[in-house]
Amino acid sequence: MTEVVDLNRARLEMAVRKGYRNWTKQFGEDFGLTTSLSDISLKTLAFLAIGKGNSSFYLYDLVMNLQNLGSGFGFHELNPKEKMSVIDRYLFLLDRIRFEYMKRLGWLESYPGEEFTLVDLVISFDRLAPDLQAKTPALTKDHPAYTRFCNMTPFEREELIRKLIPKALGEIHNHSTTL
Repeated sequence: MTEVVDLNRARLEMAVRKGYRNWTKQFGEDFGLTTSLSDISLKTLAFLAIGKGNSSFYLYDLVMNLQNLGSGFGFHELNPKEKMSVIDRYLFLLDRIRFEYMKRLGWLESYPGEEFTLVDLVISFDRLAPDLQAKTPALTKDHPAYTRFCNMTPFEREELIRKLIPKALGEIHNHSTTL
């Protein structure tokens, strides 16, 4: 009996394997089509949350492979439109990664987009990002700023969450020897 092959699915699975190839080597974890940020180890999450140097490469590599733009090593060779597309997705993922890290610190109850896989966040960026970027993560009731947060405007809430990011990155540096 002949088997019907979904070519789009096969292409996506190949792009996912390529996109996570360097991740698997670097982090020693299994990543795939269904990997969400909650599936990633704290050590890997902390590395990616830094958003500088080598950590950027892994996100560029994932985004570029999923967009069929080649490896992250070729980022600087992209045309300006492609480069902006990669950067937009990179920054979007970086926010979600940092929100997941803050959630694990016990600072956030939830954040927009946590229910999606990394692959979905990249390939469905144009559809998902506008709505997700318009929403603010929810601070935990245990956070010292919770009462103030509840009485803020949406813009002020976003600002408060953004101001927590450097503190979260400081936590990464404080615990880097234990990660």
